[in-house]
Amino acid sequence: MGENINPRLAEVMSALVRHLHGFAKEVQLTQDEWDLAIAFLTRTGQICSEERQEFILLSDTLGFSMLVDAINNRRPSGATENTVFGPFHVDGAPVRQMGDCISLDGKGDSCLFEGRVLDLHGEPIENACVDVWSDNSEGFYDVQQPDIQPKWNNRGRFVTGTDGVYRFIGIKPVSYPIPDDGPVGQMLGHLGRHPYRPAHMHFLVTAPGFKKIVTHTFVGDDPYLASDTVFGVKETLIAPFEHVRGETEWRSPFDFVMVPEERSS
Repeated sequence: MGENINPRLAEVMSALVRHLHGFAKEVQLTQDEWDLAIAFLTRTGQICSEERQEFILLSDTLGFSMLVDAINNRRPSGATENTVFGPFHVDGAPVRQMGDCISLDGKGDSCLFEGRVLDLHGEPIENACVDVWSDNSEGFYDVQQPDIQPKWNNRGRFVTGTDGVYRFIGIKPVSYPIPDDGPVGQMLGHLGRHPYRPAHMHFLVTAPGFKKIVTHTFVGDDPYLASDTVFGVKETLIAPFEHVRGETEWRSPFDFVMVPEERSS
């Protein structure tokens, strides 16, 4: 490497080359295997688009996304844990009124999601933005079916008041396979792994002065909880889903506990 380069760049690249060469030596990588790897990465890049990020899927299914998240989001006991962001978030979802329904196609079992956004002392956080998104009743996000689902289906943002409460009506999520018609799906097939994610609702919670929360809440009786293809399940994120009779068929209460920005552990 040249002189006067960025020290962090030098550290990262030195470690990358060292471990990459060590990997090739350990497995005695053949020329045919190297060619296959280059072709795999090429196809992975070629299938990427504004709507699809195959490299994120690759990182997720290798457990790498969760490792990077764990390194960068160590939190004290009681704080809400992060999990993978996933490839289907869309910026600029509509800001909706508290209690609004985000299911625009009217399909699926309706579910009331509600709770509070709190600090570590249990005090409510005002002006927290709770950005939510989920699949539809058939396991697809709206961006996967732009000609079938209404735009912004099962998406919305909700801003808390002085009580820190959020509340909206969505659907009880269903488990679904990640896109498996590309290189990542082929890799999973060769490894004897399924492509399924357990049912979950996505949450991105932000508030001035606090670290953002990127997480899911999971349906507790889902058959894929123990084998999530992206390794995203954490026990603290398994939320209650109560069968009720009333305006909605289900209710899922869950509080989010945020950490101040200046706190690192």
